[in-house]
Amino acid sequence: MNLKPFVKWAGGKRQLLVHILELLPANYNNYYEPFIGGGALFFHLKPKNASINDVNTDLLAIYKTLHDKSEFAKMIFLLDEHEKNHSEDYYYEVRDMDRKLGYHDLEDSEKAARLIYLNKSCFNGLYRVNSKGYFNVPFGKKDKVKTYDIENLRAINEYFLNHKIKISNLDFEDAVKGAKKGDFIYFDPPYDPVDEKDSFTAYSKNNFSREDQIRLANLYKDLNQKGVFLMLSNHNTKLINELYKEFNINVVKATRMINSKSSGRGHIEEVIITNY
Repeated sequence: MNLKPFVKWAGGKRQLLVHILELLPANYNNYYEPFIGGGALFFHLKPKNASINDVNTDLLAIYKTLHDKSEFAKMIFLLDEHEKNHSEDYYYEVRDMDRKLGYHDLEDSEKAARLIYLNKSCFNGLYRVNSKGYFNVPFGKKDKVKTYDIENLRAINEYFLNHKIKISNLDFEDAVKGAKKGDFIYFDPPYDPVDEKDSFTAYSKNNFSREDQIRLANLYKDLNQKGVFLMLSNHNTKLINELYKEFNINVVKATRMINSKSSGRGHIEEVIITNY
């Protein structure tokens, strides 16, 4: 099965896969990814035993839906409805759903279809929420929208149903508590900003702070002591180099594909850090 990410996600790793794959450990047991995002590496590797996690509850609703046969069928039906009804007015009507009472009680399939539709029809495929946690990206001005590749989604559904995949919505420290010697964890957190104006951490209403970067680095060091294989991606900044100076820091060139301003897109240096 050739699986691909189902949404465009800030910080997606498709363009860096070739570098990441070169640096993978030769062998490992269980796979962990506590900041799953679009899941480019996860879908490429298709591990038999995995624990995936994210703080974004709406994104997790998609993964949970893809892990359930009946919810999956409901999501496909709803995506077809979104495509049929697509217009600028309809987009804003769907976007505003999270501002209404009862939104959090919706089924995972409804939240999943909403987020995929918004991701495919919003401006530049940018996922962003405001301080209250409401999705606030403007309409992308597309006359028609294609929200999914049915063969890819069916393949993902089949993969989830036939492998041991645990899905959680926890803080990153809690998401990897079960990791043991010989397991592999790939950390792809919201990046340390190259400069303060460059910060793009609004994946959830709780932004990822400098203190979170330090907390993650301390976790990385604790897991290293346990014999867990570790890999982490981030911007090539002074803070990140200082936090991980005792590990292997590999600098790679990347192209930033998502930014609200075209001037914010372009080439940038990233690091892939390993403890092996």
